[in-house]
Amino acid sequence: MLSRRALLLSLGAAALPAPAKTGQVEIGVCGSVDDFAKAEQYGFDYFEPAAAAVAALSDSAFADFEKRVTKSKLRCECFNSFIRSLQVVGPAVNREALTAYMNTALDRCRALGGTIIVWGSASSRNVPEGYSRDQAWQQIKTFLGIAGDLAKSRKIVIAIEPLRKQESNIINSGAEALRLVREVNHPNVEMIIDYYHLQQEKEDPEILVQARDSIVHLHFANPNGRVWPKKADEDPGYGKFFELVKKSGFRGGLSIEGRGTFEEDAAASLEFFRKDLA
Repeated sequence: MLSRRALLLSLGAAALPAPAKTGQVEIGVCGSVDDFAKAEQYGFDYFEPAAAAVAALSDSAFADFEKRVTKSKLRCECFNSFIRSLQVVGPAVNREALTAYMNTALDRCRALGGTIIVWGSASSRNVPEGYSRDQAWQQIKTFLGIAGDLAKSRKIVIAIEPLRKQESNIINSGAEALRLVREVNHPNVEMIIDYYHLQQEKEDPEILVQARDSIVHLHFANPNGRVWPKKADEDPGYGKFFELVKKSGFRGGLSIEGRGTFEEDAAASLEFFRKDLA
């Protein structure tokens, strides 16, 4: 398997500083654009903001953020929350508005060094009550085909994220995400696994091995409170998950996505990953 860095470079990503890897995994953190400097200060390998938030910045605010990123050794290699205010599923899908939004979001993410954009975005994909689930599935496939084409022109991969049922009423497992990846069959549409959602849905973590050719990214939080992880004994599933990450040959980014602060949690969380993923 290609390393994530080799994959990104093959997609045309600009050369980046060598990361302080934990084994074969780069450790990043999700946050707002205001957290960027802290992510650099505490030694993360990359920063993961929300694509929707970046797209919503004014032109001047985006230009300021782009300058900060360009001057930093850190890059925004990954983005989450691809779509927030538009619908992919249902009777009121506005394809023109969706395409226009994606063009803006993809351009900005690429300018910041992005090569992966995570599509969880429950509000965009939830199936309305009484609406055909088969039709919703087809709408999602159509959307991913269009998004994949737009992403390909920017050398970006769209990564489908399974979400727990409390947030999304469709694509709740890695198995469902893998089915979508295979049915869409687009080189720029892949998937991620989020440890928090995996545990909440009680899915067998063996999906990491079963879907290893399609998994390009990972999210992680301590499922007991959805907070930044700090200790190996916080959750009994940690050991098996990390064992399978290594077994799968995964070489990519793992982003902390949970409640916490850099000042109180970053050092302990980074040390946790260095020990458990080394």
